[in-house]
Amino acid sequence: QVQLVESGGGLVQPGGSLRLSCAASGIIFSIYAMGWYRQAPGKQRELVARISSGGRTNYADSVKGRFTISRDNAKNTVYLQMNSLKPEDTAVYYCHAALPGRDYWGQGTQVTVSS
Repeated sequence: QVQLVESGGGLVQPGGSLRLSCAASGIIFSIYAMGWYRQAPGKQRELVARISSGGRTNYADSVKGRFTISRDNAKNTVYLQMNSLKPEDTAVYYCHAALPGRDYWGQGTQVTVSS
């Protein structure tokens, strides 16, 4: 049974930081590309950041320079460090694990950026 469990969301003031974690089980974590997506109310789910099994990263233009994705294969965990948060970063953030022809989603964690 595959599980992706996100944690670390919450309420933060503009300019603040949060670190999201996603712990995976039931998969061979090291061979999966891992990603973070987000969905704001009334909007489509969008890719925030992705890290390949080999460690290559890519980011949405809106978060470049502010967010950093990383992975720890020994802990089966992917992280998203979010700095300089803005109100427009408010969304439910989802963890995603992908191989060609197969993918899995976490249940999501709410991030709210507000003063």
